[in-house]
Amino acid sequence: MARGSLRVLLLGGTTEASRLAQALAQAGVDAVFSYAGRTDAPIAQPLPTRVGGFGGVAGLQAFLQAERINHVVDATHPFAAQMSSNVVQACAAAGVPLLALERPAWQAQTGDVWTLVADMAAAVQALPAEPARVFLAIGKQNLAPFLACSQHWYLLRLVDPVLDLPAERGHVVLDRGPFTLQGDSALLQAHGITHIVAKNSGGAGAEAKLVAARELSLPVILIDRPHIPSRPTVGSEPEVLRWLGVSGH
Repeated sequence: MARGSLRVLLLGGTTEASRLAQALAQAGVDAVFSYAGRTDAPIAQPLPTRVGGFGGVAGLQAFLQAERINHVVDATHPFAAQMSSNVVQACAAAGVPLLALERPAWQAQTGDVWTLVADMAAAVQALPAEPARVFLAIGKQNLAPFLACSQHWYLLRLVDPVLDLPAERGHVVLDRGPFTLQGDSALLQAHGITHIVAKNSGGAGAEAKLVAARELSLPVILIDRPHIPSRPTVGSEPEVLRWLGVSGH
């Protein structure tokens, strides 16, 4: 397909999506970047940008047709399962090619003290019964079940100030990755963290906490990725550009 006839919908929210947006903009590709709207101040992109949901599968299919989208790249977070599932169905219904850009999951290394669990509920159950100081590195969507375990003290790291915690219940740090090993190691030690709960998001931007946990011999409760319907998947931005027939820089 000639570049001039390309019209791409890039579903973003990850570091990889931002890098791909830059490459598409530099190549002069006609593309729309879409944010889910989970954060108050998303990172500005070099492409025309929309924010918010599409209204389910039917809404997304209608958007693809109305905007004459002929290629979709799903570079959303590995835990955005509902969105990714909707994209698979909408692209199939609209006859639009789909490619997922998905970072590889983290793999345990020597020295890791990991407990692998299937979902958030299992992660709550995996916490110790006795009081612990927990770094809850799961974002803002699923905090309530953990906070209901009132014997624990929680360190939360969030992009947006969505809640305040009394000092006796925990502490909120407002920050956005990528994070460093030095910074995360200092954070864990400063707050006396005894356990970490994290999603297996993969990628380098949030891996520092796992390396710090390994060096400090801290146990990590790691939540497996949710099931997403089968779709073509690649692990790097250059592979996406080749799929689109675009030369990278």
